[in-house]
Amino acid sequence: MAKYAAALDQGTTSTRCMIFDHGGQVVSVIQKEHEQIYPKPGWVEHDANEIWSRTQEVIDEAMQDAGASADDIAGVGITNQRETTLVWDRNTGEPVHNALVWQDTRTDRLVDEFSRDGGQARFQEKVGLPLATYFSGPKIRWTLDNVDGARAKAEAGDLLFGNMDTWLIWNLTGGTDGGLHITDVTNASRTMLMDLKTLQWDDEIAGIMGVPTSMLPEIRPSSEVYGEVKAGGALQGVAIAGDLGDQQAATFGQTCFAVGEAKNTYGTGNFLLLNTGTEAVPSKSGLLTTVGYKIGDEDAVYCLEGSIAITGALVQWLRDNLKMIQAAPEVEDLAKSVEDNGGCYIVPAFSGLFAPYWKSNARGVVAGLTRPLRQRRAHRPGHSRGDGLPEPRGRRGDGRRLGRGAGVAQGRRGHGRQRPADAVPGRPARRAGDPAEGAGDHVARRRLRGGAGDRVLGRGRGPARELGRGQALGAVDGRRQARRVLQVLEEGRDQVLRLV
Repeated sequence: MAKYAAALDQGTTSTRCMIFDHGGQVVSVIQKEHEQIYPKPGWVEHDANEIWSRTQEVIDEAMQDAGASADDIAGVGITNQRETTLVWDRNTGEPVHNALVWQDTRTDRLVDEFSRDGGQARFQEKVGLPLATYFSGPKIRWTLDNVDGARAKAEAGDLLFGNMDTWLIWNLTGGTDGGLHITDVTNASRTMLMDLKTLQWDDEIAGIMGVPTSMLPEIRPSSEVYGEVKAGGALQGVAIAGDLGDQQAATFGQTCFAVGEAKNTYGTGNFLLLNTGTEAVPSKSGLLTTVGYKIGDEDAVYCLEGSIAITGALVQWLRDNLKMIQAAPEVEDLAKSVEDNGGCYIVPAFSGLFAPYWKSNARGVVAGLTRPLRQRRAHRPGHSRGDGLPEPRGRRGDGRRLGRGAGVAQGRRGHGRQRPADAVPGRPARRAGDPAEGAGDHVARRRLRGGAGDRVLGRGRGPARELGRGQALGAVDGRRQARRVLQVLEEGRDQVLRLV
């Protein structure tokens, strides 16, 4: 009798293979990272051939580490980063372009184009998803429109589409030599092309998006025997018997089988899924309606999902881009070394804002920077709302709302100290014992004022003026700044502070 089960986890930053025994204990695990490719701000790609190579490596090494042979494995299941989109040639097995990662925002113009007739919720009743750069459908369209010859090849039936599960299953089962071109209902539900009721591709939506249905994989249940591994290697002849998108796999693995049970996973992003049973519940609050899982011939189970694109990846950004830390665990020690965050907040909208706002044109914001701020405070979280932004202070002591003009000025005067007449807005007042000004400090004051004297900043246009004014006047209070950024985004404006 087979002693073990194998699992392939193809994630956003790495691929791993795990071997489990009958008691669910981990016998071995091998994990390898792959390159994150950033051709332009907002663009994120993966080399699909590199991912396939890493997959073969982790399988062989995990099996060797476990001392297992193919005869010891009852079956292998696959879970994967969802939405990441790949198009490849069925005859050569070569991708026509790097995979477009779920974080990639290059399809923003296509999303705007599709939204002109019916708005962002144009297809949501059928597919459970708002129009957003997050999902696969627009990414397929972008690939066909921007790779030379791709459109003609797709219409001739020579190109295949798949998320990473489909790519791995196709290669594992033979690739160009009869590989299975399939996906499961959970991954299909993230394309914007599958009808949640029929669990089949919707020809009308595919036509509107310009995606030939001939390139779409067959939709199968999340658990059944699909075929056998034929690609050689340590799993040769082992049955492939499971396929779920990573967040749905986590929901199933955490045994959220009853209506109302939920899980939240912490990885590249944060994703909370709530089991709603066999009913696909539409959200009125910006959540996604998605398929949770489907076991064989049983009815599909649905979920509501709240998604935040960047959480753990922010720590990676602090390490790799800003070089503020050398290893991810340092963040916790730094955060514990200070009492609070010093009014500094980071809104990590590197791939736009996901639930509940779905603003693909949003970009990351650091708010509340002051001169005394230290590196350690930048790592400490503040009190946050579910959307990742600080809870706003709606009123000050005089009862007036924070906002423009006198309200903002009054809010600043309520900090418990008087400012000298020549104080720079947004800069703490000088106190006894403070160090003397540097030689260039008066120049910085002039620039903040917009010139000599006490003139306010020169007037710009629309949101650029609002955010510029917010930087100069409100930098001492991170909560107010983050609140203003949110207001600008919610008003549909697209000029925001950028971290790209």
